[in-house]
Amino acid sequence: MKTYLEPSEISLLENETTNLRDRLLIKLLFHLGCRISEALALKVEDIDFNHGTIIIQHLKVNLQLSCTACGQRLGRSHAFCSKCGVKVEKVQAEQQERRRQRMLPVDADTLVMLKEYIERGGPVLRDGKKLIFGINRHRGWQLIKGCAERANLPKLVNPETGRIHNVSPHKLRDAFAVRAVKMDDSGDGLRLLQQHLGHASFNTTAKYRKVSGKEHKEWYQKLWEREIA
Repeated sequence: MKTYLEPSEISLLENETTNLRDRLLIKLLFHLGCRISEALALKVEDIDFNHGTIIIQHLKVNLQLSCTACGQRLGRSHAFCSKCGVKVEKVQAEQQERRRQRMLPVDADTLVMLKEYIERGGPVLRDGKKLIFGINRHRGWQLIKGCAERANLPKLVNPETGRIHNVSPHKLRDAFAVRAVKMDDSGDGLRLLQQHLGHASFNTTAKYRKVSGKEHKEWYQKLWEREIA
């Protein structure tokens, strides 16, 4: 069972699209390694054709729970407040938003497709913003899944949980990360990948070394390079 998509399989995905918008979405997800939410939030003004860059906006929403009696922070599984000892029957929920942005380089082929799409009038005006795609997250997942089914691509296994998943937008992000690790799995390469993907933790990025299989293969080969004294 496969764990990630090969570039040739993503080309098959693109070939199954019926319009430039869908083809552009697949290319952006793979060539930028961005999240589907980030791709769908892209605005025309986020693209700098002169410098070949795109500004990615990432909104992360956290739900903070606290005790109604003393305000102590609580976990979802707490039955009693760790500070005042009151039984947790009702909690105060507060939604916190964190906005981050990062600037990513874009390859020439993707820029050409972006320019063609914009010149054809593809972007959608919504709430005063000129969105590149103008579709919601559910529709984005549907079109990737549909293209994968028409291309007869196999389902993929999560190497950490063993669960089987359909081809999804996130699998294109994974494919980008694995490709990057295969090209350069040095410490500097992984740090650049972490920055590019917008991972808060280095451990999240480092998992792609294992997914690519390179780390395991090198470890095994070293076992037989010379006889152990």
